[in-house]
Amino acid sequence: MDCSICSAMPFILRPPRNTICAACYEGARTIITLTTNKFDHSDNTKGSDNKTVTGISVSSSNPSIKGFANALKWVKEMKEMEEELNEKLNYLSGFVVAFRDHIHTDILIKPGNDAPSIPAHRALLAARSDIFKNILDSDGCKAPPSDTITLPELSYDELESLLEFLYSGDLPKEKVEKHVYSLSIAADKYEIPFLQKFCEHQMLGSLNTLNALDVLEISDTCSNLSLKETALNFIVKNMEDIVFTARFDAFALKNPHLTVQITRASFIDIKNRRLGI
Repeated sequence: MDCSICSAMPFILRPPRNTICAACYEGARTIITLTTNKFDHSDNTKGSDNKTVTGISVSSSNPSIKGFANALKWVKEMKEMEEELNEKLNYLSGFVVAFRDHIHTDILIKPGNDAPSIPAHRALLAARSDIFKNILDSDGCKAPPSDTITLPELSYDELESLLEFLYSGDLPKEKVEKHVYSLSIAADKYEIPFLQKFCEHQMLGSLNTLNALDVLEISDTCSNLSLKETALNFIVKNMEDIVFTARFDAFALKNPHLTVQITRASFIDIKNRRLGI
């Protein structure tokens, strides 16, 4: 079984974090067991630098054991930090409840396919996006709560996913897989940096021969240079599986400039391999 910890695969291609082999599981359980015990920092004798950590005597003359004790202390601190972050996330989840239950909403967001509008909160929209803030600060929006903002490029499901992310900072896996491209474009258009990073991470993690052209197109649309470079290199490394498809024919007609870039990158790759670079 592939393991998310000890796998030799590149980080972006590793299995999900909850996929772990038996050896890593036992090792992690041992460390967690050790770090749940309290550290005894009392000195045994006056002037002594000895300490007891989870039953292990730590002496300054034994740097290996002392280093292990420091590592355990660091792991415990990280665990406490994680617990604190989880508490903060649970606290902030109240925003999601306010969105789903339409608690004191004061504006409507309308998708572009004549679907029903979705209630939202002006303050949160303005806090998440400078573009939304400018829209809401304009004279046209300084009006009663019945005002509506229309985002014509988004369908109802895409808009709902966008708003859910703005309120929670996360999305269920099925929504990410379905709407990651439209959300990436929306993040770029409305200047939502965290959503941009989120979408980039998702696209990198799922990059394959079936979606590489889509990722390249989206990265070009959003001017994401790092994502574009990764997608372009991936396409060049898998030319035969990607170029000789009907999808590539449609892509080439729609994106001639990207097709030229793929061709040039392929020639450069061939040249470098010949030169042994």
